[in-house]
Amino acid sequence: MSKKPFPSLPYAPDAIVDTLGVPTAPVLLVGAPGSGKSTLAHRLALAFAREGIPCLCLGADPGNPAFGLPGTLSLAAPKGEGWDVLRQEALCTLDAGRFRLPLLLALRRLLEEAGNRPLLIDGPGVVRGVAGRETTTALLETLGRPIVLALAADVPSLPLADELRTLGGEVWHLATPAEARRPGKGARAHRRTAVWDGWLERSHAEPRLLELDAFSLLGTPPPRDEPSAWPGRQVALLRGGRTLTLGEIEACDGSVLRARLPPLDTSAGTLLIRDAQRRADGLLGTAEPFVGRRSVTPVPLPPPPPLAESPPLIGRCGPLDYSLVNGVFGDPALHLRLRHAGRSLLFDLGEVGHLSARLAHQVSDVFISHAHMDHLAGFQWLLRSRLGEFPPCRIYGPPGLARHLAAFVESFLWDRIGGRGPLFEITELHGQTLRRWRLQAGITGMQELSACPTADGVLHEESGFRIRALELDHHTTVLAFAFEPAREIRVRRDRLQALDLEPGPWLRRLKEAILGREPEIPVPLPDGRVRPAGELAEELLLIRPGKRLVYATDLADTPHNRSRLIPFARHAHTFFCESPFLQRDAENAIRNGHLTTRACAGIAAEAEVGVLVPFHFSRRYQANPEAVYDELGTGFPRLLGR
Repeated sequence: MSKKPFPSLPYAPDAIVDTLGVPTAPVLLVGAPGSGKSTLAHRLALAFAREGIPCLCLGADPGNPAFGLPGTLSLAAPKGEGWDVLRQEALCTLDAGRFRLPLLLALRRLLEEAGNRPLLIDGPGVVRGVAGRETTTALLETLGRPIVLALAADVPSLPLADELRTLGGEVWHLATPAEARRPGKGARAHRRTAVWDGWLERSHAEPRLLELDAFSLLGTPPPRDEPSAWPGRQVALLRGGRTLTLGEIEACDGSVLRARLPPLDTSAGTLLIRDAQRRADGLLGTAEPFVGRRSVTPVPLPPPPPLAESPPLIGRCGPLDYSLVNGVFGDPALHLRLRHAGRSLLFDLGEVGHLSARLAHQVSDVFISHAHMDHLAGFQWLLRSRLGEFPPCRIYGPPGLARHLAAFVESFLWDRIGGRGPLFEITELHGQTLRRWRLQAGITGMQELSACPTADGVLHEESGFRIRALELDHHTTVLAFAFEPAREIRVRRDRLQALDLEPGPWLRRLKEAILGREPEIPVPLPDGRVRPAGELAEELLLIRPGKRLVYATDLADTPHNRSRLIPFARHAHTFFCESPFLQRDAENAIRNGHLTTRACAGIAAEAEVGVLVPFHFSRRYQANPEAVYDELGTGFPRLLGR
């Protein structure tokens, strides 16, 4: 089923006012930096005023505010060609994406100040990645059911479309005006610095001394014993959580702060400091992350191992960027990054504590071959990294996986987590049935969900790809996996030139229509014409089968396994296959249910795969990995990693 498109409005304030009338909810402007949000907010406020509707505007972009001071959120009323700032709430940061919670708290205080008056909100320009999704979702929930004006070149390129669809209120698309441009980084820094310097001068700010022990310190102030980290930072004086004034720190000796400030309000009891700081070039920007310098007594380190673990193996397969994160000698863990989708998949989850928590936040699905420690030890990283408000992480594997994961979760005390414990949906493949459970840290026991049938080993399917599993034998049941994308679509540049059409976002709309099997959808062209997607596809697109990726590890070299795995991997573009032992160590392979180099290469050759990525080498070969690749190369020459 296709998603219902957003209705469109022209980038014309009077037309918008005619459509909206007197707004009964806040009007939130959403768009990337340089999309014309701030300009539209001012013109809209004036258009409402002409209709006798007094309107306020809340500037929610501390890094590049249209009015008010950088490092703050501001409430203002239109005044001629500018704004009359009524109140400011200090954040002391220019980074709305990093300090999302303080931004929302400041926004709530300004909403109370605005009362029931019609209100425009110039949203922060954070619209990409996790920060953009979380900030926008939190804004929508804080504002209740706002009217959203979303600015983008066209609907397919509209950022955060799925988040906006969950709103349940009015969402309008406005085409970004052709003249809208995002100022360069340097221009933005000079502009905000000029605003800040001008305010310090107009407010008669002078150096003043503050006894630090007389104040509570909020935010992220540097340690008192690091005087070099303080100068240039923005500081705000607060009383009862409300901003009284702001200034700039000149020095700190650990007990006394010297700051350039307007005349002091002696009732202020709190100082707020974060990472807005005047840099060495004199411009107001973001402070470098602080790293303390402490004197320590050197302790002799043990000698390093003879050879470090191998580096990650990286590559590309169709819509995927992949990384064998622990290399060929480390625990199995294959990271698949879905380009342009803002999410990741993992095949197996060995020890991955060196990976960032940010990556864990972006993992939507994990596929576990079996529950041996070197394939599941990294679950603790996933568990620890997903504390908070995250959607469920889906985990798939063989029978018994849910019990193992529940044991992991129940081995820790969750008495302080409340309802913010990591949440997982676990699916086990039982022949032609998928058994499912819901598991959340801090909630006793697993909740069994309804089972569902499956065919041909399909574990997960969505628009764009599916994941299939195959049961193999490793003296226990293991699963091999296949990532099977939808058709691959390429644009014929020669045809574009022949038709005198410029590439642009309309091509994305065309591809989405074809992938969604909706050839009747009209596609607006750059020259103003509109044609059905199916007709354009015949003229402009090359459509081919998608590039499959197959992952198989920890399996015995038996006729049964070969008879199943070879058809499963047939003609895969990229084949990840374990190769733990040289042929001379075949007895070890047989005893432990693994493949040799000869077996791995033979399976790849019979399956006629495009490229073989061997991995899971025994550490006994770390001093001479070329021996493993040499044996593999005699049976299958197209190897990655050599």
